[in-house]
Amino acid sequence: MDFSSFNFSTQLNEGLESMGFVKATPIQEMAIPIIQQGKDLIGCAQTGTGKTAAFLLPVIDKIFKNHTGDINTIIIVPTRELALQIDQAMQGFAYFLNIHSIPIYGGRDGISWEQEKRALTEGADVIIATPGRLISHLNMGYVKVQNVKHLILDEADRMLDMGFYEDLMKIVKALPEKRQTLMFSATMAPKIRELANKILNNPERIDIAIAKPAAGVAQSAYLVYDTQKPELIKTILAHKTYQSVIVFTSRKISIRDIVKEIKKITPNVMGISSDLEQDEREEVLRSFRNRKTQVLVATDVLSRGIDVENIELVVNYDVPGDAADYVHRVGRTARAETKGEAITFINQYDVEKFMDIEKLIEQVIDKMPLPAPMSSGPGYKITFDSKPFKKKSGRGGNHRFRKGGNSGKPHHGKSKPQGN
Repeated sequence: MDFSSFNFSTQLNEGLESMGFVKATPIQEMAIPIIQQGKDLIGCAQTGTGKTAAFLLPVIDKIFKNHTGDINTIIIVPTRELALQIDQAMQGFAYFLNIHSIPIYGGRDGISWEQEKRALTEGADVIIATPGRLISHLNMGYVKVQNVKHLILDEADRMLDMGFYEDLMKIVKALPEKRQTLMFSATMAPKIRELANKILNNPERIDIAIAKPAAGVAQSAYLVYDTQKPELIKTILAHKTYQSVIVFTSRKISIRDIVKEIKKITPNVMGISSDLEQDEREEVLRSFRNRKTQVLVATDVLSRGIDVENIELVVNYDVPGDAADYVHRVGRTARAETKGEAITFINQYDVEKFMDIEKLIEQVIDKMPLPAPMSSGPGYKITFDSKPFKKKSGRGGNHRFRKGGNSGKPHHGKSKPQGN
């Protein structure tokens, strides 16, 4: 479906045309008409499917056609990176519409606080905020939310994982009961259904490929001891020239060491984590977006909060602790129907966690032999209690883990090797 089919205002269509938006993605095609009708919505979609435009475009169009000057829409997000990403998308879409937005998040100076206060009292059209920062302003008593028409919760599952449930409920109670509420999540866990039941009114529901990486991602993994990881990452990056790579690690303290190793083969590498000041983080991201930085080493704070086009390779230096986080990490590549590659390093302690990932995405990931002259990694065997997962799209039964294997080679099923 073309965007022209949604009957947006001429000015909004001009903005979309200037940004090269022609065909709607499935989540956009399904969500936009529902939002235009004023219905509440809960949308489940993997990262990279275009959900930001799915909720921004119809809301922007409504604001333009009935502009009051008050705060019209509040968007709640888990991280400052995602707030900035949505604000940047907002600026592009609303370029010809004279609609204003502001990101509100912590970790900034007093000048930023005053700018946020002015927007919350004088009325920016769209507020994009992290929960804690918005609560801080609400507690001061000056925020004018009485005319809010739309509440949008993006990455709702992530916010609940981060412990924001009470903050979200405080924000909801401060807003008018008569409003349109939209909630987007990558998973439909029980806690998400509970939240939806409390804050949404007879919502429509959309499910788009929940908890599965995009089809364009070529996924593989290596069984490797932690001591072998530095050599493996250097070998991978030296073997092929990549213009844009994200290396995810689960530990902030590992970032500096990983950056140090990668610098042995390329100087264009930087690290980013919550330990950096906000202006430092923004500078690192700017360098990565502009391709001045080839490799970005990051923690999971970026797995959902970064929108950079044409990331060619994602490397999971560690297996993520939560299976759903794997989907978000991998979702940084192969966005909007492009192609990408994702490689995961699995040590002997993370095998069961990776098996949980394979169960979640209903796919066995190819285990690749370590490149010569590296010695074999940890050995293990997997047996299945029932049918094994099929590669690419099959469903699998429960499986058990047992250590073993004299050659250090992983096995799926009872005897067939899949590689080192």
